[in-house]
Amino acid sequence: MKQRAQGSAGAGTPPGDARVPAQPRPADAPDGFRERDTAVPAARAARGEHTHSERPIPEPRPAVQRSSVRGQILDALRTALVTGELKPGEVYSGPVLGDRFGVSATPVREAMQQLALEGAVEVVPNRGFRVVERGARELAELAEVRALIEVPVMLRLARTVPGERWTELRPLAEETVRAAGTGCPATYAESDRAFHRALLALSGNEQLVGIAADLHRRSQWPPVRRGRAYLVADAAEHMALLDALISGDVDGVRGLVSQHFAGAG
Repeated sequence: MKQRAQGSAGAGTPPGDARVPAQPRPADAPDGFRERDTAVPAARAARGEHTHSERPIPEPRPAVQRSSVRGQILDALRTALVTGELKPGEVYSGPVLGDRFGVSATPVREAMQQLALEGAVEVVPNRGFRVVERGARELAELAEVRALIEVPVMLRLARTVPGERWTELRPLAEETVRAAGTGCPATYAESDRAFHRALLALSGNEQLVGIAADLHRRSQWPPVRRGRAYLVADAAEHMALLDALISGDVDGVRGLVSQHFAGAG
């Protein structure tokens, strides 16, 4: 009779709720251990439910690769904007740019969406993306906003940061001089951003650094037609500013950063 009752109970259990046999007590189990402590998680696992003992599933490799491709395309498009290869006012489609870079249209569109958020391009429905046209007034406004943010911070840092910390940034300033010597606006733009970002990073304010970097990038496209001489002079201001910061010349810093942003527009 006992065996029949057990068989009847097993037959009446729905397939989706099949019982998992109780697991044996582990040798190192704590006091108060009950067999159902292992049976319940095992039952959940049998039904495909989440258990806290599961290891996280790694991200699919194709998604990582696509993200990498998108990042590379984004860098390439930013360079094309700075050099003027992508012309202000022109409309570019994802498939055409994808053919140029040897990729599908998807990572190009994703990169263009990011550039739209940064204000470099605007979406043209059913056509693609138009490179934003910025006039002298808008560039001057961007330079003014950058000055309002960066100049007070630079003056505060000039009073509080010791000279040896500024000395550590000399390689970045020297890199802007080398980049200016190439006459390549894209090469110089990258080194220019790196130098300014390093200066502001000494404030310890990541939000400030991010906002200033975004404004700086926006001010670099579309490119203003300036020759190698302008780039060399701009880089020389970096060196002079760093020398003033190292020596603690606050008045010199004030004059140099004001002059630097006055010429940025």
